[in-house]
Amino acid sequence: MTTTAEQTAESHVFEADVARLLHMMVHSVYSDRNVFLRELISNAADACEKLRYEAIEKPSLLGADAESRITLTLDEENRQLVVEDNGIGMSRDEMIEALGTIARSGTRAFMERIEASKAAEGAQLIGQFGVGFYSCFMVAERVDVISHRAGSQEAWMWASDGKGSYSVSPANLAEVPSCGTRVVLHLMEDAKQYTSRWTVERIVKEQSGHVPVAIRVVEKPGSEPVQITDGSALWTKSKSEVTKEEYTDFYRGVSGQYDEPALTVHFRAEGRHEYTALAFIPGTQPFDMLDPEGKGRMKLYAKRVFITDDAELLPRYLRFVSGLIDTADLPLNVSREMIQESPILMAIRRGVTSRIITAIEKLSESDAEAFLKFWENFGAVFKEGIYEDFERRAQLMALARFRTSTSGEGYRSLAEYVKDIKEGQNAIYYLAGSSLDQLKPSPQLEGFLARGIEVLFLTDSVDSFWAMNAPEFEGKAFKSITQGAADLAQFAKLDRQATQEPETATMAKFLAFTKQTLADHIADVRASDRLTESAVCLVAPEDGYDRQMEKILRNAGRLEDAAKPILEINLVHPLIKAIASVEGDALYQEDAAFLLLDQARILDGDRPANPRRFAERLARVFQRSVQP
Repeated sequence: MTTTAEQTAESHVFEADVARLLHMMVHSVYSDRNVFLRELISNAADACEKLRYEAIEKPSLLGADAESRITLTLDEENRQLVVEDNGIGMSRDEMIEALGTIARSGTRAFMERIEASKAAEGAQLIGQFGVGFYSCFMVAERVDVISHRAGSQEAWMWASDGKGSYSVSPANLAEVPSCGTRVVLHLMEDAKQYTSRWTVERIVKEQSGHVPVAIRVVEKPGSEPVQITDGSALWTKSKSEVTKEEYTDFYRGVSGQYDEPALTVHFRAEGRHEYTALAFIPGTQPFDMLDPEGKGRMKLYAKRVFITDDAELLPRYLRFVSGLIDTADLPLNVSREMIQESPILMAIRRGVTSRIITAIEKLSESDAEAFLKFWENFGAVFKEGIYEDFERRAQLMALARFRTSTSGEGYRSLAEYVKDIKEGQNAIYYLAGSSLDQLKPSPQLEGFLARGIEVLFLTDSVDSFWAMNAPEFEGKAFKSITQGAADLAQFAKLDRQATQEPETATMAKFLAFTKQTLADHIADVRASDRLTESAVCLVAPEDGYDRQMEKILRNAGRLEDAAKPILEINLVHPLIKAIASVEGDALYQEDAAFLLLDQARILDGDRPANPRRFAERLARVFQRSVQP
């Protein structure tokens, strides 16, 4: 670093999200700090692959140093570890963007997940979620990054102690790589073991032994470099040549996670299109899996040359799958803009998707416990395919698992539901909501429980969409129990009691009065055959959306005029009988009608329409009940 460079250093403050992440890195105790080396090597390998890609159109970028490599230099005397690559490098702006901000919004979810966990649990989170470049502050008291963008006449140095700020300054071209990046870690006292060749070589071979770039170690400054990995591409080998440990190592590098894959799909397709696919289903949820803006985790290669990690190589409902596709059918100079429109890539996408779905089907048949773990981790995203992927809808529905009103703590498939369906039952009934705790006490469920009719509990947002659009499963249509008539009279109750009492003249008069009083708020008032314990409930009209879908669309600002609900009343409930028997007090009956409507809203998880009037009516009814 020259004196001029030092004088022109720019000081910057980390964005708030970065500062929070660095604080956790420095002040928390993690179970495996070795993860930092894997992250830095992964970044270096990506930089080398990106240079190879850009050099397809501009070969001069490679210069005389065309062989990609990563070099680790150990300096025990100065307590330094240097990770250097001859990849694409970074410009000043790219350096600030890459090292001063958090580009992926999912990283914020990662931090919130750590902070919400207890200390012991937090210690286990590291290694399960990629933490990128910032992981180096787990072992370094200061980090210097010197980078020279290929094709540029400028080099830059980024430096920080990880305590809230960083500096960026010009670097002397004579002291930096011809292109690429050099990361200098000034190690903490308790991290000096990372200057030991034995330690570093063991970690590299365990965690990064199959990155497609050769890795060399310089045991001390001035020593000759020794190659410890050859950069051979794991995916080019046959399955019989790859061990489980090698797959796990490669998975951790490509996914940014540190668990073990739940499922590995590795195959070579030949025929009309030739390509190799290596895909992993994680053992745990990626931290940004539910991020609506989250991208897929599959990389595209052409003849072992990295092309992009932005191509939609799998449908969005498989965005938790990580890995790569390497094809010989795409030209190396294909533009990233043309990739998405390529018919070749569309055919490859269909083929890889089918192989992954088939592998999941085989898992469900061969290992029920492993499949249920998969479902608990990824079912909420996987079900998006029922809504989006018409071609595979039947396959995906057959794989789906559900908690139901009769399943207890277990799961049921749709095939099991249909197998045990009641005689004369023509629909698969479901109840959608935000959680099991909300659904289980729902008044709309009472009549189905009383008759032993199984109801699916749908607790994910996507459930309302696919259930409304899925036409049927094995000839049985899907029907929400919060919409339309229940038609339960044909099914006997388990206790053999009468379905409902005949409607008396008093009850008919009460129903008519309630309907007239609430006409501006509801579409209809009717006697209910779905209520057994509650006095009232709300249901949606037969046409349109069910109650949960209405809430989702209303909360998203996409439903301006919701249909008026129907108020169902349990005519055999003691409260309803008592209210209906009151005569000559119109104000009381009007208050009672509105209170019953608000009670139904509360049971549905909503607030009273007008809390002040609700309180006033409740006070009047209380006052009347205590008057002599």
